[in-house]
Amino acid sequence: MSFIPFLVLIALITCCVAVFGNATLDGASQVSLLAASAVSVVIGHFSKRLTWENLESEITSKVASCTPAIIILLLIGAIGGTWMVSGIVPTMIYYGMQIIRPEVFLVSSSLLCALVSLMIGSSWTTVATIGVAFMGIGKAHGFDDGWIAGSIITGAYFGDKLSPLSDTTVLASSVSGTPLFTHIRYMLYTTVPTFCVSLLIFLFAGFEINVPGQGNVTEFMDGLQHTFVISPWLLIVPLLTGVMIARRWPSMVVLFVAILLAAAMGLAVQPHLIRSISGDAGQGLLVSYKGMMQVCYGSTNIETGVPMLNELVHTSGMGGMMPTIWLIICAQTFGGALTATGQLQDVMRFILRQVKGTASLVASTVGTAIFCNIAMADQYLSIMLSSQIFKDTYRERGYEPRLLSRSCEDSATVTSVLVPWNTCGLTQSTVLGVATLTYLPYCFFNILSPVTSVIIAALGWKIRRKCS
Repeated sequence: MSFIPFLVLIALITCCVAVFGNATLDGASQVSLLAASAVSVVIGHFSKRLTWENLESEITSKVASCTPAIIILLLIGAIGGTWMVSGIVPTMIYYGMQIIRPEVFLVSSSLLCALVSLMIGSSWTTVATIGVAFMGIGKAHGFDDGWIAGSIITGAYFGDKLSPLSDTTVLASSVSGTPLFTHIRYMLYTTVPTFCVSLLIFLFAGFEINVPGQGNVTEFMDGLQHTFVISPWLLIVPLLTGVMIARRWPSMVVLFVAILLAAAMGLAVQPHLIRSISGDAGQGLLVSYKGMMQVCYGSTNIETGVPMLNELVHTSGMGGMMPTIWLIICAQTFGGALTATGQLQDVMRFILRQVKGTASLVASTVGTAIFCNIAMADQYLSIMLSSQIFKDTYRERGYEPRLLSRSCEDSATVTSVLVPWNTCGLTQSTVLGVATLTYLPYCFFNILSPVTSVIIAALGWKIRRKCS
């Protein structure tokens, strides 16, 4: 009976995709999650005699746990608007188009995103800043959205996975009882080969894909120069943001300060643009204040004279994040219902009964983490729950805890961005303006990582048992 809510959710979302297509996440998926949550609650109430108070408490707790992610999403919405209108992202796009050649664009964007993410420990911040710039450069060169987003996400999640500053890396090592740098070194055996294969695919694709090339680039550069003041001084804001991250300032603080810096830079460098966004013909401070507030919370449409570029520089601010937040709340409601009724635990116990040797144990851990990403829509919950379920099994069978922590990272961290209703999938899709299912086939690192983890386990490479 514990499988019924999952089957209901799969059936409902399948119907929604067939009926609504790309608009599924505009509301149909949210309703499906709530309907599946209701099924879970009804089964829990009648089969396990659970009271509504217990169910409500668990659901409320799960929804409350995603509050930090919601605040970060709102700040990312604001940073997307301020960094675009202030000219920071347009400047990065402008200079990037001059430096990066089309043939090596995909592999270059992946490598640079990996480097930045490794240094700052955040795939979300990487995608929301230089990732947006690479989307512009890639579109100017004529690449499909899926290829561009796939290269960005591949690099961002590689760096996030290996960075000692990453919250998921720290979480996976701590909940499994593995020293942080032991965990990172052990991940190299699966992560580096997978990333190298991904880079080779991007390198080969860059030379094989026919793109318009210089025509779009020239048109984009002219449009950017005509609309924005392009200046290397604008790059001070990303540099200061990088310094704050390197000094380990809290994510919310970094994003908020980055918004303030970009707003100040925008008022100083792009005052004409901000006044035009306000819709008022005046020249005073209140007009500029109104324009900047609209940039932070609302939608902006900037006319550049290039239709494709207009779409790129369009921003939605905090308001554009509301559908994503709505979906996160509904997904957390579903996860809370499954946890409160014990249905998730029942399914996991069924999985544990199938475990035989090393390969099946790692495969079960990987499969459970992916399943949790789908069912609970949050990578942190997926890492914690997978570790809790398998921790005793790994210890009883004599495996070192670093095998558990690596298996969780090889699956929970990297596949979260591939689930349309997961917090990561929703965030990156919204920030990049590319549907999750559009970029999914091109996220080679994220797809191959769980497979590599199981293959390495089956080969027995660097799989050691603790001395008795």
